[in-house]
Amino acid sequence: GPPGLMRGEISGREAPIPPSAGGAEANAGANATESGLVAFVSPRDLPGTLRVGEALEFGMVGINQGIVSNPAAPFGGVKHSGFGREGGFEGIEEYLEVKYLGIAP
Repeated sequence: GPPGLMRGEISGREAPIPPSAGGAEANAGANATESGLVAFVSPRDLPGTLRVGEALEFGMVGINQGIVSNPAAPFGGVKHSGFGREGGFEGIEEYLEVKYLGIAP
């Protein structure tokens, strides 16, 4: 394919991964990109997919779904796709200051 095809952030919902790539090879190719907002995985088996999803260096991973947005889930990426999270508990934490109050009886 064209040079850089496997390294750019795609504005669609699919990123090209060679059909022969699987497991560690596919993860290495995906993790080599500079972007890290969202990855999508269409598995053959769920246990293997969970390992792949954990190893992917992306802020969000969609498994068998075309949209990963969810009001209860944090939204955000890693690498050149952002830092931090918006939404969900993790997003609210960014705006809070935690204080511990210790009270003796």
